[in-house]
Amino acid sequence: MARLPYVAPPGAVTDRIKERRGGRLIAVDGMLLHSPEFADGWNSMLGAVRGKSTLPDDIRELVILRVVARLGAEFEVVAHQSLARQAGFSDEQVAAIGVGPGDSGTSAGAVTFSPAQVAALAYADAVTMHVTVPQEIFDAVRAHFDDRQVLELTVTVAAYNMVSRVLVPLEVRAGDNPFAAG
Repeated sequence: MARLPYVAPPGAVTDRIKERRGGRLIAVDGMLLHSPEFADGWNSMLGAVRGKSTLPDDIRELVILRVVARLGAEFEVVAHQSLARQAGFSDEQVAAIGVGPGDSGTSAGAVTFSPAQVAALAYADAVTMHVTVPQEIFDAVRAHFDDRQVLELTVTVAAYNMVSRVLVPLEVRAGDNPFAAG
């Protein structure tokens, strides 16, 4: 059970969130709506990260899943495993993306990733686990992505660090579905 109750106050902010989500709310929305102003900003920012980035879908979902798995944001891990599969990752790759700290995650037995994916994984790990990024990791990312994409990659990793650091302490968990039709 989440540490705060889920809420859905009527109003323009709730309506905007529902519009972005195809007419529904999910647990994270019900948590954020304790502060409609924060929920509105979150909705706008995460809407851009998810829907207006020039990053390839596989790279976006790779780094999102990596961050949320590393930080234990179970709610987002479950959501983004299916999105990673839709972006073209196999079940084995999805499992390898979610490996714990200390494992590079670039190869797990027969599971391999493209050079761009390896660079993005290393970048997500550095930003998430250390904040600073060694020059060789940054250079590897630059070899695969243009300036806009490097910025979008950085913001995507940062955004899902933020997501994780809200959901984990408030104990928003996979399976929480406070707005399911009953």
